Amino acid sequence: MTAQEVRLCGLLLQEHFGEVVERIGTHLLRGGAQNLRTIANETNTPLDLVKKSLCVLVQHGVCDFGSGRRGPGSPVEYRGNCERVLRILRYPRYIYTAKTLYGDTGELIVEEVLQRGHMTMSNTVKTVADRLTHNMEEGRSMEYSEVVSSFSKLVETHFLQRCPPVAETATAAPSATPATHRTPASVTPPTAESNPDCYKLPPVTLTGRGKRRRSSDDGEEPGGVKKAKMDSESCGDEGIYWQVNFERFHQHFRDQAIISAVASKLDQTSSEIVRTMLRMSEVTTTPTAAYTQPLSANEIFRSLPPNYSISRPILDQYLSLLVDDPMEFVGKSGDSGGGMYVVNLHRALANLARATLESVVQERFGSRSARIFRLLLRKRHLEQKQVEDFAMIPAKEAKDMLYTLLSENLVQLQEIPKTPDHAPSRTFYLYTVNQLPTARLLLQHCYKTVANLIERRLFETKENKRLLEKSQRIEAILASLQASGAEPEQLTEVEEMITAPERQQLEALRHHINKLDSTENQVDETIFLLESYIISTKSK
Repeated sequence: MTAQEVRLCGLLLQEHFGEVVERIGTHLLRGGAQNLRTIANETNTPLDLVKKSLCVLVQHGVCDFGSGRRGPGSPVEYRGNCERVLRILRYPRYIYTAKTLYGDTGELIVEEVLQRGHMTMSNTVKTVADRLTHNMEEGRSMEYSEVVSSFSKLVETHFLQRCPPVAETATAAPSATPATHRTPASVTPPTAESNPDCYKLPPVTLTGRGKRRRSSDDGEEPGGVKKAKMDSESCGDEGIYWQVNFERFHQHFRDQAIISAVASKLDQTSSEIVRTMLRMSEVTTTPTAAYTQPLSANEIFRSLPPNYSISRPILDQYLSLLVDDPMEFVGKSGDSGGGMYVVNLHRALANLARATLESVVQERFGSRSARIFRLLLRKRHLEQKQVEDFAMIPAKEAKDMLYTLLSENLVQLQEIPKTPDHAPSRTFYLYTVNQLPTARLLLQHCYKTVANLIERRLFETKENKRLLEKSQRIEAILASLQASGAEPEQLTEVEEMITAPERQQLEALRHHINKLDSTENQVDETIFLLESYIISTKSK
């Protein structure tokens, strides 16, 4: 874990959970596994606040816990999970993906589960149904069955999964463990092998749709009693908690990146063929697999969308084109005698990461430097004179560009001596690009960039805090007046409480904040590609 990762984790924890949780979380990330007393003493935080902060961190899977180094009976120790904290940056993308695939209901389900860390199915369905009912026209209500259907689809496609059961060693010292720890915690992602019921829906009984909101709106005692009674009803899924399966979302993001790359490199039909192959293997392929499941041309042909009316011979031609393409996104399965096709996931990620590196070099140092960078990636090792000749760049300019790339650690210099004395006159100096270390370097730059963007956004918000609070108060007054049926003159009078210069300043601030948010999301896309590529190299 690097300093840039810890800095970014601290900013994300502070923004979402507050300063106390950020202090405890950052301390765990820096200090490693520690028990409750040690955390309280080293952070100078009251014990009850430490317990509450740990409850929040465990609830959201940011911290895991287990028996201490001395084995069973020793105080429970807590460990921060840097990778899980960094996933907070991707929450908007998860929610938007759920909305794209499963509509508003799927969006709210994923949003609720992300906000709470983990929830039971019954609580999720009730909360989402109430939110949707509140947004509907008067007199209409969202049926529980519709929300249950969306929840079931998310589980069926593995976007939601059951939380793993807490290990017995983790609950060996209940006096040192907050009460929330006895609920399931997202310590490690469950798999079908480790938890057979990972994607099994429990039998849930939900009643009373539509009455709950009206009784709470009345403000009468009987309504309150009825609501309490409904909350205490047994739904049949007590103790079964669900969490968002981040690996499944990442698999979907990876597939979309591959499909977009094929579409831009070849054409829309080729991308649709690759999309079909990925869709057929999305649930059966593990996140770290190098290839998708082998598929025959007949299976692919039968699974193509109906609106793609291409004949079987044309499909065979497209498959041959994809297999022969230098990007090697699609290949033939070696175990099946050549009649089965697979998507080469690791090769695709390597090519996407390579294109990202080339794009960064071109944006920062110009097209000629990018030409040299691409040349070194392709030829592996070249002397300076060879770089000048192959890239067709004058010697002085090529030398300056190579030294600039070398100073930024984007290019490496390898010495190969001809004699044991390493004399410079008898040594070959070869320039090369190591893609994996360069990707790691760029990833750290991305973490630093996102942290700077968050700090800038927090600074802008703090500098204009009074103006933002005034705007929120006026918006609240306008909303209450509109609800009570106020006259247009009254609304205009309230709106004029914000002067023209203030309104202009507000617009500029919102534009600036939106730009920073958009930039964060764009940098996170680069982070995702680089992280996926680095992880794929570890699993080879």
